[in-house]
This record gives sequence, structure tokens and C-alpha cells, in this order.
Amino acid sequence: MASRSHRRPLRKRRSALVFAVGVAAVGLLLSLVLVLRPDGEPDTVRSAAEPAAGHRSSATPTTPARKPEPKQKPKPKPKPKPSKASPTPSATTASARPSPAGTPRSSPRPVSGTAPLAGRIQPQVTYKGVATHYDAADGDGACLYGPSPDLMVAAMNHTDYETSKACGAYILVRAANGASVTVRITNECPLPCAPGQLDLSKEAFAKLAGLSAGRIPVTWSLLSPGTSDTVSVRYKTGSSSHWCGIQALGHRNPLARLEVKTGSGWSRLTRTEYNYFLSPDGTGCGGPLRLTDIYGEQLTVEGIAIRPDVKQATRVQFARH
Repeated sequence: MASRSHRRPLRKRRSALVFAVGVAAVGLLLSLVLVLRPDGEPDTVRSAAEPAAGHRSSATPTTPARKPEPKQKPKPKPKPKPSKASPTPSATTASARPSPAGTPRSSPRPVSGTAPLAGRIQPQVTYKGVATHYDAADGDGACLYGPSPDLMVAAMNHTDYETSKACGAYILVRAANGASVTVRITNECPLPCAPGQLDLSKEAFAKLAGLSAGRIPVTWSLLSPGTSDTVSVRYKTGSSSHWCGIQALGHRNPLARLEVKTGSGWSRLTRTEYNYFLSPDGTGCGGPLRLTDIYGEQLTVEGIAIRPDVKQATRVQFARH
């Protein structure tokens, strides 16, 4: 009897345990189903997932950085084409500029009007003074050019004569009444002739006023006249290979320098009051000569022999300015 009562409760306990396990299994299965369904996730899981999804949606997608392109020089803007009626200044300047190759080295020709080697008498300058007159006889004078067939000559005052630098200059003289005359300087008017004063030959003075006027106010300026003559050269009396004096005649523009050729180059001779250039030791006498006017133009002369007091013609002449 004891064993039967004891067996019955054990069977009941086993049945209850099986039932409980079954219920637990069913509950676990339902929980898994709820977890795995999208719509059935718990609020805690959903709330934790929403912030992450919101951040991703608001973030701006980033793109990989591009390498900077190399800088390119800006293309120059095309210049407007000048019209035919108004050329650009640069084109005008370029076309007006002389080519250095077009000028011989031995004969530089500066811009017309400039005279870098001029002394007191400058081109394109008008001087004021007075004009008097003298008896020029045959037209010879302190410049020692000799007799002149043309008596339109004048003597320059001592100051502007400037150690014979004015010799051979052509001067345009104007009087207050409008009359004018062109003269060539062949003489010097000694002191008290004042700066600016010209002592004209009677023949030249008569072109401006009556000789009885004696003294009249004038203005005068340097000329570079047209001429078909060429320059001549003359050796002074007594010249030799040991000593010589050289003179240029018939030059269009005032003469600034006279040089002789030596073994070491050109040697400049000293000018005298009587318009000769001296070589006291005979250097260069009888050799090539180089003449330079006040504008800087140079003329080379060859083949002039030492023939004292003989006027020898050349084939050269200074340019007109």
C-alpha cells in the first residue's frame, strides 16, 4: 500500500513538469516570433534605432576631394585693331625710328637741329644784336679764306668768333623793317664789338638799310644752306712733313674738329685764331684727314698732298640741317 501511494505523486509531478516545459517552449517560440518580425519589435529596440537612421538621412554625402587643377596663364585679350585713320603711337614710333645699320660708322648723322659740338652759336636760336658795316675789299679777313667772289660776307664779334669757330658759318640777318640778307663769316670784329654784333660788308648792309644809318638793330641765326660745292683743303705756307697747318674751306656747316690719322688712331689738331689747325711736330701731315662739323657728322678725306697754299678739292660735303 505504501508503495502505490508513493508511485502516484511521482507520476503527477512528471506530468506537471512536462506541461510546464511545454508552456515555456511555446512562450519562448512566441517571443522569438515577435522579435524577428519587423512590425513587432519592442519599443526599446525601435527607439534605439531611430536616432541612428535620422543622423544618416540628414548627413550630406561626401565626395572624394579632387586634385587641384594646375593654374593656367590667362589668355591675353586680343588688342583692338587700329583703324586706318588713327594708327597706334607705337607703330608710328617704330616706323619713325632710324635703323643704326643705315648710318655709316665713319659718318654719324645726329637728328637734324641738334649740334652737340656747337659752341656759342647754336642752330635754331635767334640772337639779338646790332649791325654795322665796313669796307670788306676783296672779302678776305681773319679766317684767311682769301679773296671771295661773293661779297655777302661779315665779321663776327670777338666773343662769338670763338677762336675762329665761327669761320665759314652762314648767318641769316634780319632788320626791324623786315629786310634780310644771308652772309658768310670770313672775318673777326675785334673789341669793342659787343656780343651779338655783326660787322657787315657795305654790300650786305645795303640790303638792310642805307649806309648812312651806320648802326641798326638786327636779329640773326645760323643757317645750313643748300650748295653743290664740296669741301676743299689747303696746307699753310711753310708746311712740310715736320710741321704743318691745315685748313678746310667751303664747308656747309661750321667746322668743330680737324683730325689726322696716326699709327695709334686719330689725333685732334689745335685750332688757331687764324682758322688753321696745327701739327707742330708734323704728325699726320700729308696723311688722311677727318673733318667733323658741329652736328657731329664726320668726313674722311684721303689723297691730300702737302702742297702749301694750294686749294685742293675733295668729293665730300656735310649734310644739310
